[in-house]
Amino acid sequence: MTDLAAPAAGAALGDELARLMRVMHAFKAQGLGAEARERAAHVLLFPLTRLGPLRQGALAELVHADPSTVSRHVTLLVDRGLVRRIADEQDGRASKLVVTPAGEQALEALRDERNSHLATVTADWSPAELDSFTAQLQRFVQDLTAHLGTAAGGTANDSEKDR
Repeated sequence: MTDLAAPAAGAALGDELARLMRVMHAFKAQGLGAEARERAAHVLLFPLTRLGPLRQGALAELVHADPSTVSRHVTLLVDRGLVRRIADEQDGRASKLVVTPAGEQALEALRDERNSHLATVTADWSPAELDSFTAQLQRFVQDLTAHLGTAAGGTANDSEKDR
């Protein structure tokens, strides 16, 4: 790509990402009300399952969300029996969040639903096209996550593949 083409390509990428975000927002909006709030809370199960017990503040930081929003979501998860609080080994006054067996089942259902939607959308893609897209998307997400960490003055966790 020449230097002259880079701004146009960047603009095209930006336009497509904006479209993707609008489509994802519309997709999520299909489940309005309490179901959408519950689904948003369930997304927290992915990092908790992958990384193990975390303090609520660390979870909020990891998912780049407002601590008060994460607090509401965690309350819902605890009330539903999908997550429980355990004592922090380092500081007994604090607690960590751990996914329960019911939470693992809910996570599996979310994962199956997501994979089913993706399989439908990519049904006419060749395996090579799907592999190439996945590799490029993974690289993009890793680079974007690294940039986010740098821009925030810290380091970002780029291993959040399931979210």
